Amino acid sequence: MPLQTIDCAWLLADPGTAPAEANVRIVVDGGLIAALQPLPAPPQGPRRLALPALVNAHDHGRSSRTATIGAFCRPLEAWLPYAGVVPGVDPYLCAATSFARSVRRGVGRLMVHYTRVQGVGSYVDEVQAVCRAARDVGVQIGFAVAMRDRHGIAYADDATVLAALRPGIRDAVAARLATRPVAPAQQLALVDAVAQMVREADGGSLVPHATVQYGPTAVQWCSPALLQAIAEASAGNGRPVHMHLLETKYQRAWADAVHPEGIVAYLDGIGLLSPRLTLAHCAWARPDELALLAARGVTIAVNTSSNLALKSGIAPVPEMLRQGCRLAMGLDGSALDEDDDALREMRLGYLLHRGWGFDETLTRAQLWAFAARHGRHSVQGAQPTGAPAGGRIAVGEPADLLLLDWDALDDEDALVPGIDPLDLLLARGNASHIDSVIVGGRSVVQGGRVITVDEPALRTALNDEARKAMAAQGGSHAWRETLDALSADLAPFYQRGLHCGCC
Repeated sequence: MPLQTIDCAWLLADPGTAPAEANVRIVVDGGLIAALQPLPAPPQGPRRLALPALVNAHDHGRSSRTATIGAFCRPLEAWLPYAGVVPGVDPYLCAATSFARSVRRGVGRLMVHYTRVQGVGSYVDEVQAVCRAARDVGVQIGFAVAMRDRHGIAYADDATVLAALRPGIRDAVAARLATRPVAPAQQLALVDAVAQMVREADGGSLVPHATVQYGPTAVQWCSPALLQAIAEASAGNGRPVHMHLLETKYQRAWADAVHPEGIVAYLDGIGLLSPRLTLAHCAWARPDELALLAARGVTIAVNTSSNLALKSGIAPVPEMLRQGCRLAMGLDGSALDEDDDALREMRLGYLLHRGWGFDETLTRAQLWAFAARHGRHSVQGAQPTGAPAGGRIAVGEPADLLLLDWDALDDEDALVPGIDPLDLLLARGNASHIDSVIVGGRSVVQGGRVITVDEPALRTALNDEARKAMAAQGGSHAWRETLDALSADLAPFYQRGLHCGCC
């Protein structure tokens, strides 16, 4: 990788901790920051603001978005079945379009909790296609193999849920959604097979782009035997674990009914809580539970827009920080405008959690640790002692950079000289201001366009294939009608507490 230099009008090397620096040259060598040199005068040409690339600590690598599949404004419990409206298609196309959109919107590294299997070939071949897409696009990924063995329709055994549905949809729902349990040993073996595939690619390009992880979907979807097996395997081999927890109020009620000892205490008792674990959401976690998660070194991936879009709630971020939790930003495939805009997601989190009045419950330093640093732990797993932490621009750190168009950000309305560049970024920065993205020293986005792959062509090919697959199945109309009826029937099921064994 050749030596490259980047001249910028402003440098936010460690936002919220170090002040902005004017007129700096960044020297990149071998994927790392080699030097930061002051320039004697403002750089020629367009002015750029340089800052660390952001990290998406929780996502699923989906290509279809909520409104596109007709599931807008449905709560999570009704939304989940709609993910299968579009039939399985080429996994490379799905992953590459998703990754390209993410990196173009400011993400250099992201977590893929692979809950939407395309199923057009063997699982290991499908994962290989996803890893190849990451390599081609130029984004670093963590890949969690989704694992579950119960509760395919709602948070209760399938027979109980089916009995609560209108008779006319039971057979169709059972055929498409009912769980077909797979033994824990078989699921662990699949993770091992995926990890072996990645290891065997040493010398190719897959290894730097994928960290294989266990991906139990959530406690309500995994039997105690499966969770115990994952905890023991992770403790033995050091493999990271990525799991949802307490995303909605219905999950909170289920957890309290099924685990009166406390769901977080239960996970601790089986050995699942450790620095290897990332928990997505925790929107309904309580202070004592957060204290235990902090004590065990667990990372929490907060998904602000997703929780709002799916009516799940607002995570108690100030309380999480008070308890000492390590927080990371997740987009969960559902940023505010369904566009994976990581800058806007960061700003939304800041506006929502920074405190009211003169209180400060989320500092700017904490915000940038949340948006650019802690998520690297979720994506990559624990790194060797002394390895660069990432998430800042400093000599020896990975060259993961965002270059923003400063002339667009500091537009013609600027009246007062000397405004802090971080103020302008947090006031109005979004993906439209991104000029370039560099990941590990590799230029991935230039002029606001992905240059490593032909993103528009990939999107066209994906949409064409999806339409053909839907036509071959007679379209999605009948299944959509079934899902609409299922959504209506699930409302009283949850509202009456039937998922908790109530009546």
